[in-house]
Amino acid sequence: MSEASVPMPKAAEPDPRRWLILVVIGLAQLMVVLDVTVMNLALPSAQKALGFSNADRQWIVTAYALSFGSLLLFCGRLADLIGRKVMFITGLIGFAVASAIGGASVSFAMLVTARACQGVFGAMLAPAALSLLTTTFSDSKERGKAFGIYGAIAGAGSAVGLLLGGVLTEYLSWRWCLYINLVFAGAAVVGGLLLLKPQARVVGGRLDVPGVVMVSSGVFCLVYGFSNAALHSWSTPSCWGFLIAGVLLLIAFAVWQGRTDHPLLPPRVVLDRNRGGAYLAILITGAGMFGIFLFLTYYMQVSLGYSPVVSGLAFLPMVVCIAVSANVSNIVLLPRVGPRPIVIAGMLLLAGAQFWLTHIGLKGDYVGDILGPLMITGVGMGFMFSTALNTGTYGVSPRDAGVASASVNTGQQLGGAIGTSLLNTIAASATASYIASHLVHSAPSNAALKHANAIVQAQGVLHGYTTVFWCCMGIFLAGAVILGALLRPGPLQPLARDTQDGAAPATAGAAPDAESAEPVPTPE
Repeated sequence: MSEASVPMPKAAEPDPRRWLILVVIGLAQLMVVLDVTVMNLALPSAQKALGFSNADRQWIVTAYALSFGSLLLFCGRLADLIGRKVMFITGLIGFAVASAIGGASVSFAMLVTARACQGVFGAMLAPAALSLLTTTFSDSKERGKAFGIYGAIAGAGSAVGLLLGGVLTEYLSWRWCLYINLVFAGAAVVGGLLLLKPQARVVGGRLDVPGVVMVSSGVFCLVYGFSNAALHSWSTPSCWGFLIAGVLLLIAFAVWQGRTDHPLLPPRVVLDRNRGGAYLAILITGAGMFGIFLFLTYYMQVSLGYSPVVSGLAFLPMVVCIAVSANVSNIVLLPRVGPRPIVIAGMLLLAGAQFWLTHIGLKGDYVGDILGPLMITGVGMGFMFSTALNTGTYGVSPRDAGVASASVNTGQQLGGAIGTSLLNTIAASATASYIASHLVHSAPSNAALKHANAIVQAQGVLHGYTTVFWCCMGIFLAGAVILGALLRPGPLQPLARDTQDGAAPATAGAAPDAESAEPVPTPE
């Protein structure tokens, strides 16, 4: 029988409720993403209520990041093995319970434990949500629309968290920054139970226990080491020791994945140039975006005197631009030009916005100094996140959807940890150096001396911010060059369903995995 006469397998009909499923998945993703930033604005109030020190304060954020980042790949593969609906619902319920306990905390230890548990269930939830999206939308046209919406949520969630955190803290209580998750989780659980069908799981697959230990320990060490660098010094053993251990463990993990029969992260997932480039794009964007969210927030509140609510509202134009550009990039641009030009354009836009921000002053004006860079940032982020999320899960076999989704989230988590430590260190060093070299030692009066040095202090802080923006510009420019060389030219190759419907396969792009039919999936 000739190759042309071999019948193509009939594609499964799309779920008629798939757009309602997208709403459920979007709610879950929004909850996970905004929880990264919503607690930042609540920390001073929580610290005052529970009486913990400044040194302990960072653990409210770090506990979540450590458990979330280190368990993502494990939970992503677990979703492939036991079923994504099970992981999705379990993650939602667990996240809601942990949030309720955190909101009711009466001590620092109780709050930190709750945040760590949030990270555990978030690691179950995030890859399951993205893999459900990947398997629900198999048609390329619909997939572009779905990932445009999902990318807008992923990109704008942090900014929404800043706004929501400010409103809840100022008008209700810091505890509502945690209680609000019960609203999101409750709606998503009901929707998930009603709408999600039993998902296929891999038969005969086994969990790569050595791989789980190596990658979870490696990511834990990296996140912990970078977190310590943000608070102490790069020369402390708790920083460089953990960073070295993390790198060695991840190298050992990579070697092991090429040798084991049941890899946790199959090399076929990351060695595709487009998918590997997408994961790197998420990491680079996560590292650079920290400078915008944290230091621009500090600039507005400390230098310009904005309230938390006003600071959050100031980010709204960026959120709108993210939503528009994420959908334009996925629906209009990605099918025509592929990921490479979109990612390069996104990186260059982000770099341009950072360059604009280097010109801020002590008497800055929102419309003249902040609004423009925020809108450009929104367009760049929309391009980056939606394209990278789509490309990073494009063409993977159904059995790898969970771990591919986890790889996207892991890149974002590691990028945030790197950005936190690196940019905090740079800002602190630049500020201290500026103040030391510009301090006034004599003046006509003591009052004049204090006034002059107060101005020097404020200018030193501002110099720290602008130095960070210069560094972020360099990060994005380097990202444009690296990703331009790594990503393939041309549109993504059509998926099997598109080919059956009459679309001709493209000659370039992320190819679907050849092993997508093995092993046979079975319902939960």
